[in-house]
Amino acid sequence: MTEAYVKHNVIDGVSIIEFFHPQSNSLPGHILGKLAETIRMAGKDPNSNVILLKSGGDRAFCAGASFDELIAIDNEETGKVFFSGFAKVINAMRKCPKFIIGRVQGKTVGGGVGVASSCDYCFATSNASIKLSELAVGIGPFVVGPAVERKIGKAAFSELSIAAADWRSSSWAKDKGLFAETSDSVEEMDSDIDAFIQKIKSFNPEAMAEMKKIFWEGTEHWDTLLLERAQVSGTLVLSDFTRNAINSFKKK
Repeated sequence: MTEAYVKHNVIDGVSIIEFFHPQSNSLPGHILGKLAETIRMAGKDPNSNVILLKSGGDRAFCAGASFDELIAIDNEETGKVFFSGFAKVINAMRKCPKFIIGRVQGKTVGGGVGVASSCDYCFATSNASIKLSELAVGIGPFVVGPAVERKIGKAAFSELSIAAADWRSSSWAKDKGLFAETSDSVEEMDSDIDAFIQKIKSFNPEAMAEMKKIFWEGTEHWDTLLLERAQVSGTLVLSDFTRNAINSFKKK
């Protein structure tokens, strides 16, 4: 696979959304836009009662923001637009009336941690270590921060944000509440996901939609908040510190 994509299929009452990018499933702007729109569409699809969100390939779940696009940002407005892509994905997941089940098969970084945190129930493998690397490149996890903090709490979010160069294990993420279940292999995880979805897809969709509102209580202001956070990131990405740090990461 060499071309980035977002796919949506409905199989036996389940909406399956899959995103892919050849650079470790990083998320450039056009993929973020397609992902947000696909989630909104799946939320309205009468042919499914639950959504499975996954990424392509068998390695990284998501490498976060595209470094190529980050380094190309040359003004604050362009920066805000780019980081708003993550805001739109998180808000689409937040407002979707259906439960979103996450499938995290491997490592996830930055914005990918935000996507995993926005799932309502997340499965992962033992290889699915996580890292919020934003501070290491001079930005900070401003946009994804509310979603991550909501999921794992402020103390764990602070730890993850400050230790920006360090990975946290899948078991750490499960202990903090990011992952609901972990498995030793992809095959075992997929089997567990299938069994889980077969159970919940038959639940009353109206009851699930009402429960989802309760799960996300107190986030009604995120449409504004996350865009404000995108402005902060869009400004910081223009700094010499960030540009030098990103270039250094790209050379590794």
